[in-house]
Amino acid sequence: MFLTIPTLMTCTRIVAIPLIVGVFYTPLEPATRNLIATLMFIVFAATDWLDGYLARRLNQTSAFGAFLDPVADKFLVCASLLVLVHLQRTDVFVALIIIGREIAISALREWMAHIGASKSVAVHMLGKLKTTAQMVAIPFLLYDGVLFRGFDTGVWGQGLIWIAAVLTVWSMVYYLQKALPEIRARISH
Repeated sequence: MFLTIPTLMTCTRIVAIPLIVGVFYTPLEPATRNLIATLMFIVFAATDWLDGYLARRLNQTSAFGAFLDPVADKFLVCASLLVLVHLQRTDVFVALIIIGREIAISALREWMAHIGASKSVAVHMLGKLKTTAQMVAIPFLLYDGVLFRGFDTGVWGQGLIWIAAVLTVWSMVYYLQKALPEIRARISH
């Protein structure tokens, strides 16, 4: 069950990273680069939903897929944020908050799983809202143009990425609070 269709779809998100970054090093017009990178991000980000759906539908869920899926998501988001910082479309502080939280919560979840308390840091609605805000903000910022006679994706993307940063901190505090009783119990023994 290593090379299932859902797992291969998850792998495409990792393969997408150099492709999205590479678009910005092509001799294409800036607006064309922005559009291609935006469409690529949207297509590859959509595989996150699709691979999970297919894994359940085809009964091809696996421990490897459960491990790889969030890793692929984090790679895609972090790489896109670094591109956006490089293009000066988002603040480095926002990228540090989001990337730092991803590292911290991933480490916390790994440790909690190691001590048999992974349910205390299970995915919560705050984390889902944070992810949604990120996944809408990033393509807006990658596109960085005007749609529909006045919808400035750069402005909306900036607002959403800051909302994502706030939700990032909020969800991190939530997960740490949930883990704290287990941490205290382990330290006192």
